Amino acid sequence: MRTAGASVSRNVSRVTFSALAAIGLAVAMSFVRPAGAEPTPSGFVYTADEHGKSISRVDLKSGKVDIFPVDITPHNVQFVPGKGRLLAVGLSASGGGTESHDGGDQGGGEDGGGGHEGTAGGGKLVILDTADITSAAKASIDVGAHPAHVIADAEGERAYVSNAEDDTLSVVDLRKGEAVATIGTGDYPHGLRMSPDGKSIYVANVEDGTVSVIDTATLAETDRIVVGPTPVQVGFLPDGRRVYVSLHDANQVAIIDAATREVIGRINVGRSPVQVHATPDGRFVYVANQGTEAEPDDTVSVIDVASGAIVKTIRTGAGAHGVTVSSDGDFAFVTNIIDGTVSQISVASQSVVDTYKVGKGPNGITFQAP
Repeated sequence: MRTAGASVSRNVSRVTFSALAAIGLAVAMSFVRPAGAEPTPSGFVYTADEHGKSISRVDLKSGKVDIFPVDITPHNVQFVPGKGRLLAVGLSASGGGTESHDGGDQGGGEDGGGGHEGTAGGGKLVILDTADITSAAKASIDVGAHPAHVIADAEGERAYVSNAEDDTLSVVDLRKGEAVATIGTGDYPHGLRMSPDGKSIYVANVEDGTVSVIDTATLAETDRIVVGPTPVQVGFLPDGRRVYVSLHDANQVAIIDAATREVIGRINVGRSPVQVHATPDGRFVYVANQGTEAEPDDTVSVIDVASGAIVKTIRTGAGAHGVTVSSDGDFAFVTNIIDGTVSQISVASQSVVDTYKVGKGPNGITFQAP
C-alpha cells in the first residue's frame, strides 16, 4: 500500500486555495489490486485540479502520482495524441482568477446551472509538453471569459475552447499559438466533443437547455438542439451515430440521433450527472454522478448502449465528476472532486480496482496511451 497527497477541498464557487509550493511534488497512491485476470494498466492519466491550481499526472504502470502547479485554475485538460502536448484551460491564477465552475447545490456555474457568476476575462489555454511535464508551459494563449472545456482535432492542429461567460467558442491555431476565430453558441457553453469524423462539434449549453452543433469547416453554429435542463457534457459513440448528454438537474442522460439531430430518448441516472464517456467498442457509456455540495453523490451509472438500460451503478468517491476511458477500452477513470481522488474502473468487472490520490478538487481528466 502506498499513500500520500493533498487533501480535497469542497466543490463550490468562490473559494480560493493556495497553489502548491514546489514543482514536481510526487505523491503516491493507495490501492489494492485484486488477484486474477484483470489486465495491467499502462499509460498516463492527467487531472485538472481546479482547487489546487495544479495538474496531476498518474503513471498507471508504476502507480506514481506527480502534482505540479500551473498558472491557471485548471478546469479541464485534454491530451493531444501524436503531438505529445497537454492542453489545459482555466482562469489566470496570476490575474486573481479563483472561481470554480462547480456550483453544487448553490445553483451556479457548471453543476448547478445557475448563472454567469464568474470573474469575466482572464481566460487562458495553457500548452504543456508531456515529455517534460514539470517544466514551464510551452504557450499560454488568451481565450474567452471563464473557459470551461477544451478539445483538439485529430490532427492536433486546432483546439476549441468553450467560454462560459462569453457564450462563445475560441478556435485556437496550435501551430501559431493564437486564437484565430470566435464562434457563437447557446447560453453558458460548457462541455464539448468533436464527432468521430471531425465534421462537427457538439456543445452543451448549461443555461438554455440546448446543445449547439458547430460545423468545423465553416466555423459556424448550424443547429441548436433542445435537450432538457442544465446539459453539462456530451459524449459521442465511436461510430458517431448517437450523442449522450448529461442533464444535471433532471438526473438524466438525453440521447441525440446525430443524423436527425433530435432527442430520441432519455435515461434516468444518478444524482446531478456531470461528464459522460463511451467505451471504444461502443458497448457502454459511463456517467459520473456528482450530486450537490450539501449531498454529494459518489456513483457512476453504466449505460448499456444496446438495451438503453443502466446495467451497473458503481460506487467511487465523493463528488464523481470527470470521466475518461483508456484507448484499449479496459478501464474507465473518474475524478472525485470532494475526495481528491481518481477511481480506476475495470470495464470487465464493472468495479473499482484502484484509487489514486491526486490534487485538490480534480475536475477534468484525460488519458494518454503508452
